[in-house]
Amino acid sequence: MLFEVDADRRIATITFNNPARRNSYDATMRDEIARYLDVVAEDDDLTVVLLRGAEGVFSTGADMNNAYGWYGDARTGEGEQTAGRGSRPSQRRRLTVDRKSFGFYHNFMGFPKVTVGEISGYALGGGFEMALMTDISVIARDTRIGMPATRFLGPALGSLHMFFHRLGPVLARRMLLTGDIIEAGAVEHLGVFTEICAAAEVQARARYWASKAAKMPADGVVIAKEAFRLVEQSQAYQGEEVASYLFHAYGTNLQFAPGEFNFVKTRAQHGTREAFRLRDEHFDVPEPHVPEPQ
Repeated sequence: MLFEVDADRRIATITFNNPARRNSYDATMRDEIARYLDVVAEDDDLTVVLLRGAEGVFSTGADMNNAYGWYGDARTGEGEQTAGRGSRPSQRRRLTVDRKSFGFYHNFMGFPKVTVGEISGYALGGGFEMALMTDISVIARDTRIGMPATRFLGPALGSLHMFFHRLGPVLARRMLLTGDIIEAGAVEHLGVFTEICAAAEVQARARYWASKAAKMPADGVVIAKEAFRLVEQSQAYQGEEVASYLFHAYGTNLQFAPGEFNFVKTRAQHGTREAFRLRDEHFDVPEPHVPEPQ
C-alpha cells in the first residue's frame, strides 16, 4: 500500500500497490489501509481521501492464492499450512475473522471524510464493495465489476444491504445469484457510479472530484457524513453489520454436492491459475442463439 498526503489541497491518497496480482490484497494490506484511514480521520487538516490502484487496476479483492490463510489457525498461526493438512476453520474462527473483516468495510462506508474512488481495470470482490462504498466514484467504462467469489462461496456474500441499496434489488440479485462479471458501462444508465468515462480520463476526473470536495468546509463535511450515515443506517442498513459477517462465515463453510465447483479443493489439486480457468469453464453458459428473421 502507498500513502501520500497533499496538505495544501487537503487530500490524502491511498494506493493498492500489488499490480503483479491485479492489486488483490491480503489481511495485512487491509489492516494497513485501516491504519492509513485512521491517520486521515484524525487529521483535521485533511478533508478527502482518494482510493486508487497502481498501473490502471483498482483491485480484484481478496487474494485467493491464500484462500483459507485469511483465517489462519488460532493456536499455531500456521494459516494455510494447517488448512492444507485437511483441517477447515471452525465456525467460531470464521465468525471471529469475518467480524473483523466486515468491521473494516463498515468503517470505510461510514468514514467521516469524503472518499473518492479512482476505479479502472478491475473492481472485483472486496474491491467492488469498496468502489460502491465511496462517496464519489469515477470509473472507466470498460472496468470489469462483480462478485465472482459468489460462485464458490455462495450468493450471501459481502455487504448485502449495501448491494441492494446501491445497485437496486434487481441488479443485486442478478450479480449475486450468477457471479457475473460485467463492464461498468452496462450499468451507466442506472447511476450506480458518480461518473463513468473513458479509461484515459479516470485519473484526471477522480482528481477533479477530489479537489471539488476538498474545497468544502471541513466541519461541514464531517457533519454531513455523519448525517448521511444516520439516514442510511435508519433507512437501508438496519441489521447489516451482523448480517454481513454472519452470512459470510456460513458461506465459507459450504458443503459441495457432486458436480458442483469447489474452488478451494480445485486450487489445492491444480494451483490457483488453473482453478480460476476451471471455474470460468464450469460456469460458462453460452447465450442462446436466436435465428435471424428471414
